Amino acid sequence: MDFRFENKELEKLYTTGRSKKYRLPKDITEKFFARMWQIEAANDIHDLWNDKGLNFERLLNSKSSSYSMRSKLKYRLEMIVEWYNPDQSIGEFIITDISVHYA
Repeated sequence: MDFRFENKELEKLYTTGRSKKYRLPKDITEKFFARMWQIEAANDIHDLWNDKGLNFERLLNSKSSSYSMRSKLKYRLEMIVEWYNPDQSIGEFIITDISVHYA
């Protein structure tokens, strides 16, 4: 699946491995890269939903197509999905944030 970054600091983290805003522990940064590779390798949304460890889900109380997936421990990768097809199985992931879940 395709992805792009809405958040320029996350894009910088992805391209350079560093970001002033996201001073994350090394293991969290490594998991961020792993999640991005999983998104890129996915053929459709079912590849992500079927991986129960990701806890990929639509955000509650969201009127848009906002989703999140577990990065590691309490960290979540947040995104908006712009669907390419009517059955909402293939789309572009717009990465918006890494957040601390339940903080």
